[in-house]
Amino acid sequence: MSALSDLLVLDCSRVLAGPFCGQLFAEQGARVIKVEPPEGGDFNRTWPTIVNSKPPGTSFLSVNKGKESLTLNLKHPEGKKVLYDLVRRADVFIHNYLPETADALGVDFESLSQLNERLIWVSMTGYGAKGDLSNKPGFDTLMTAYSGIMSITGEPDRPPVKPGISAIDLSTGMLAFAGALAALHARSAGRSKGQKVEVSLLETAVTLLNFHAVNWLVADKLDEREGADYGPIVPFGRYACSDGDIMFGAPSNDVWERLCTAIGAHDLIGHAVLGTPDGRRDNRKACGDALEAVLRQNSVAYWGGCLDRAGIANAPVRNIKQVLEDPQVVANDMIVDYRLGDGRDVKLLGTPINLSADGGERPRPPPLLGEHTDSVLSDTLGISATEISRLKSLGVI
Repeated sequence: MSALSDLLVLDCSRVLAGPFCGQLFAEQGARVIKVEPPEGGDFNRTWPTIVNSKPPGTSFLSVNKGKESLTLNLKHPEGKKVLYDLVRRADVFIHNYLPETADALGVDFESLSQLNERLIWVSMTGYGAKGDLSNKPGFDTLMTAYSGIMSITGEPDRPPVKPGISAIDLSTGMLAFAGALAALHARSAGRSKGQKVEVSLLETAVTLLNFHAVNWLVADKLDEREGADYGPIVPFGRYACSDGDIMFGAPSNDVWERLCTAIGAHDLIGHAVLGTPDGRRDNRKACGDALEAVLRQNSVAYWGGCLDRAGIANAPVRNIKQVLEDPQVVANDMIVDYRLGDGRDVKLLGTPINLSADGGERPRPPPLLGEHTDSVLSDTLGISATEISRLKSLGVI
């Protein structure tokens, strides 16, 4: 029995943040019904920049494991009735509609909590539930710009760039999952019934600024782009070897001396300029050049071994292919084989949360559009085959 196997989650969200929250529920055993419009479904299924010859695309596959797909036209009165019947049975309702859209569809907290006072209503927006921008659309890349994250990403002498991953979307999904679990715990302890859980890309992004934000709030220090370096510590960054790059740092003179000894650069230990932390900070480029003059003589693997033996934390700079073929990644079950409903075999990422007692079974593969519509309607709501055919003829499902 999985940890959350007694929960029914309705996932009406799209793209990444909301669906990732739903997938986290599914990975821990909850029954997650993904509600999608009949025409095209979640548009993330056919997102044009994602590599895949046949829908669903890889972006959709990455955040929809373990779910059942129910197609439902929420703009049709009978579609809304079906949803409401499911809401009465549900524990969690996830959506990322704008507040005004949620109101128009009748899936706002006030409407749904009247149907089910124990419902945990999870809302994800771009700019937050309050303020003048509450109904402004937002997505991950825009929010890296709006939140200031882009201003500190990239090389110092080049324009700002977006981060290479959808960190804000995925982090928002994690925070929504954590908030929903907190609300479920409060409900099970009898301290509350149902309640709102509201998260946003903006609030997530500001949270991810972390000490960069506090640097400004406490000391009026406005951090800027540093590339792979870290301002207060030199050396700390990416350094070229004969066949690639390696990342390491020396935060103290003791570590600096061990670093120089490990790579055989003994002359740098008592160097007139680079022998002190202040000297290295004031001469960052000269320090990097001196280290790379040695490091370029051998491979990343060779120098990594030298630094490991010296007890100096380091890591090779790798591409995604190298990471996904890494025995350490494979050993932790982060690559999993799946067969989709159309017979295609695919490899997807595994579950990052592992429970020793309630881990449960591997979640089902991401669903095809409407793959479980008939079974959800018949088995969960008791709707007859004749009625299901009628709903299909009306474009409700």
